[in-house]
Order: sequence, then structure tokens, then C-alpha cells
Amino acid sequence: MLSQLPINLEKVPEEDKDEEILRAGIIAELDAINFYEQMAGYTKDEGIKKILLDIAREEKTHVGEFQALLLKKDKEQVKELEKGAKEVEEELKD
Repeated sequence: MLSQLPINLEKVPEEDKDEEILRAGIIAELDAINFYEQMAGYTKDEGIKKILLDIAREEKTHVGEFQALLLKKDKEQVKELEKGAKEVEEELKD
């Protein structure tokens, strides 16, 4: 069930490794969020559900931390995120 690294870091050029490590961290955190939220949906125990959802929220913070670091390292990612946000705004205008 554990996530596998989506890329072989040994084959990544040294100058790109940090960005790939950060992306792998984001993927792992998103997997964790999905897992905890799914488990919260299965349990009938409100205490367990509360803790699972709290942990999922913490994982969302971790996504933000990894993304902040990635955006400092990858300026193309910044531009593409901005482009994506603009495209959504245009699509939602009605």
C-alpha cells in the first residue's frame, strides 16, 4: 500500500533532483490525505473519525510546505500554476 517513488532519482540530473524530491513528497502527502479521509469515511467511531480527519488536515499543510519549496526552486511551475488559475477563472465566468 505504500507509495512508490514515481521516478528513479538515480537517473535524474543532479540539478533537477531537489524538484523531483519535492514533487514526490507532494504525491506522498496527497496519498496520505486520500487514505485518512477514506478511512474516516469507513469508521463508525466518531473519535477515530475525528483523529483521522485531523491528521488529513495536517497532511494538507505538508502539501503546502512542499509546494512552497517547489515554487522557490521551479519558476516554470509558478508560471504554469498561474496560467492554470487564469484558465479556471475564464472557464467559470458566466
